[in-house]
Amino acid sequence: MFWLKKSLDLPTAADALPGRSDPLPTADVHFVTGHPLKGPYPDGFETAVFALGCFWGAERKFWQQEGVWATAVGYVAGITPNPTYEEVCSGRTGHTEAVLVVYDPKLVSYDELLKLFFESHDPTQGMRQGNDVGTQYRSGIYVADAVQRAAAEAAKARYAPALKAKGFGPITSEIADLGPFYFAEGYHQQYLAKNPNGYCGLGGTGVSCPIGTGVAAQ
Repeated sequence: MFWLKKSLDLPTAADALPGRSDPLPTADVHFVTGHPLKGPYPDGFETAVFALGCFWGAERKFWQQEGVWATAVGYVAGITPNPTYEEVCSGRTGHTEAVLVVYDPKLVSYDELLKLFFESHDPTQGMRQGNDVGTQYRSGIYVADAVQRAAAEAAKARYAPALKAKGFGPITSEIADLGPFYFAEGYHQQYLAKNPNGYCGLGGTGVSCPIGTGVAAQ
């Protein structure tokens, strides 16, 4: 999506771009499901936020999952308020490209979403994902509460030995409290549904993550 060479170090608050006070314009409804991107969401539904490289392909992975009601792409874990895509790609906002997942926990569990997250990319690559290089492509799980954090830590701990056994390095995915989720510009939302032949640099390791359906996280 953006191939100019840039720093692989996260900016400090002093170095970060100033951003803006107003949110960026974005789509109102999901292009595939027709559901509202920003809510209101149905009672009893839950949300999860993941970053796993280029958010175009990452979002498609989740909206195709049974039990997911809506998805949206945006920017998280940075400093600059309400950043633009170009600002995020500069490496001077500190954000990573992320996917917001709205789901029905009666149909799909958070553990199953964690499994999909880990298996849909290579979580050992640090500040890149495949040919996409930069801080905005780093892998992360951004948790809403202690329950999500415990599940994410457990999944990471269980997946690490499976990856190591296949010759992969340590998992670099960060697990952090979810701060502001800044919705990306409208043209990014459900990009691959609007552009079926569009770029997707996402690729997994081929190593199964031992959590999810039929396997309780410990």
